[in-house]
Amino acid sequence: MSELKRLRESLNRTQEKVVEDLSALAVRLYEDQRIKKPPTFTVRQLSRWESANPPWPHPAMRAVLEAYWRRPVEQLGFRPRGSEKPLGSVGVGPAPLISRSLSEPPLVVGSSPLTDEGPPPWLADITTGTEARDEWLIGADEIELLREAASELYAKDQKFGGDKLWKRTKAHLYWVHHMIDRGTYDDEMSKQLHAVAGDYSTSLGWFCYDAGLHTKARQYFAESLNAAHFTSDDVLASRTLSNMSRQAVDLNKGREAVRFARLAQTHAELWNAPTRVTALLAIREAQGYARIGDIINCEAAIKRAWMEWERGGDDRDPDWALFLNLAEMTCLEGMCRLDLGQTARAQRLLAESERLQDVAHGRNRGMCLGSLSAAALANGDVDHSVAATKEALLLVEGGMSSTRAATQLKIVHDGLIPHRRASGVGDLLEQIRAHVA
Repeated sequence: MSELKRLRESLNRTQEKVVEDLSALAVRLYEDQRIKKPPTFTVRQLSRWESANPPWPHPAMRAVLEAYWRRPVEQLGFRPRGSEKPLGSVGVGPAPLISRSLSEPPLVVGSSPLTDEGPPPWLADITTGTEARDEWLIGADEIELLREAASELYAKDQKFGGDKLWKRTKAHLYWVHHMIDRGTYDDEMSKQLHAVAGDYSTSLGWFCYDAGLHTKARQYFAESLNAAHFTSDDVLASRTLSNMSRQAVDLNKGREAVRFARLAQTHAELWNAPTRVTALLAIREAQGYARIGDIINCEAAIKRAWMEWERGGDDRDPDWALFLNLAEMTCLEGMCRLDLGQTARAQRLLAESERLQDVAHGRNRGMCLGSLSAAALANGDVDHSVAATKEALLLVEGGMSSTRAATQLKIVHDGLIPHRRASGVGDLLEQIRAHVA
């Protein structure tokens, strides 16, 4: 019996099933640009390969066979033309897995050297051991480690911002996809792995957005939505669309922000989202309306957001919504008021928010201070604008690295120039230039 046939029968797979899997994998490899053209596989062809002297496959077919069985074709019983080298016996390995659906877009990874973005420490043993290369089993422990790492990155973002996190997260996402492509797991683990990949993708999109890398952010948000679609994950869809709505506001695309927020609310209804999430999505919608100057709809969305938020949180609140405390709700409303030109009201709300902010949300406090400084300046209150700006600069000196926050400071800098002769303003302008030039 040929080695290829022995492998197939040991896994209790029919020739028709293997041909179906090979054809699907060929499409994936073509989309990933790993082969130039997807070859056609037939049962008749597979029967010939399972014969005593199988014909040598074409290059594209060899690539698909090796990816499917996770071993060189020589170990499957094939011999290059003209080769008389005897083939050794190969033990039966684990079942191969087609790990990504055909509906997913190709993920471009590995295009740049990893350097300090190498595999996370908890993957080092898995990816370098000889035994691991033969059988890389993915289970609940690996999923939990991935999720814990994602939570740690998110917590660092809340305190310091995304500028120094997006490259690290990109490396993590690379290795999640490496696990998807090379690991061995069952259907349940497959779903969880893709869900984790989606979480990393939307976090990476958020970190890129915070770092001012808007094109990259949109790329990863789109990838996350694809993962949400593939796994029917309405929670992930809600989170990603919320992120996209916030980015659209900064890109001055208010109508797009409203559409994203409302679509997120549709997904939130499908998983009966807790009130903290529905409050977040309502205030995102309000921010979109504020950016286009739609006072009536903005007021209605703000009112709805507060009604939801005041119903209180519960145990189902996802990690990505826990930042929405009283300070942040007050800040987001203040930002809406500022966009609507209600500067006095915005200043009061933002000052109250800044008073309520805690040290765990340093980046959010920095954003609040930047908005407060802008609101005070627009309200003619130069002294309070200067005071808020100085507090924001202290956060920058303490390690906060958010391009969004830095952009706010640049706007304040330009707004303070007409007041440069006022007490302390000249020195402050120099400080801003030193930190955010």
